[in-house]
Amino acid sequence: MNTTSFRVFASLGLASILALGTALRADDVTDSIDEAIKAYKANDFAAAAQSLDAAAQLVRQKRAELFKAVLPAAPSGWTAEDATSQSAAAAMFGGGVSAERHYTKGDASITVKLITDSPAMQGVMMMMGNPMFANADGGKLERIKGQKAIFKNKDGSGSVNVVVGGSMLIQIEGSQVKDADLRAFAEAIDYAKLSGML
Repeated sequence: MNTTSFRVFASLGLASILALGTALRADDVTDSIDEAIKAYKANDFAAAAQSLDAAAQLVRQKRAELFKAVLPAAPSGWTAEDATSQSAAAAMFGGGVSAERHYTKGDASITVKLITDSPAMQGVMMMMGNPMFANADGGKLERIKGQKAIFKNKDGSGSVNVVVGGSMLIQIEGSQVKDADLRAFAEAIDYAKLSGML
C-alpha cells in the first residue's frame, strides 16, 4: 500500500470511528444508564433511581416508535392519518407501550391500536381462554392469519381484538363499517414481524 492510499484509508477509518463515537454519545438511553452508574457509585441512590427510570422510559419510547412502523398502510379507498405512539411506566395510568393510527373512508372510520406491557391485556386474555366470555358480549372467537381473534360487529360498530405472542393486544375498532372492512385491516397486519419485536 503506497503512502497516499494509506492516508486515504486512515482518514476514512478515523472518520468512521468519530462518527460511531458521536452516535454512541448521542444515545440518551446509554447516557442515562451511565449517569445512574455514576450516581450509584457515589451513593446517590435517589439520582441513580431517577436516571434508571429515565432510561427505562426512553426504551419504552423507542419500542413505541418501532411499533408505529408496523401499523398497516391505508387500504384502497381509505385515508390514513399519521401514526402516534405513547409510553408510560406501570405507575402511571396503568403503564404500557402503544401505537395507533386512524383511518377514514367517507363516513366510516377505523382505529388500529397496538398495546403491550399493559394491564388491559388481562381481560382480553381471559376472554381468549374462555370463548363463553366473548360470546356473552356479542363477539365470536375466530382465527385471523393464524392468530386467535375476537370479532364483533353490530349495526356497523365493530371491533377485532387479537393477542400476539401472549404479550401484545391489537385492537381494531370501527364505526359505520362492514365485517369485510374490519377483517381487511386485521389481515393487513404483519403478525410475524410483530412477534419478532416482542
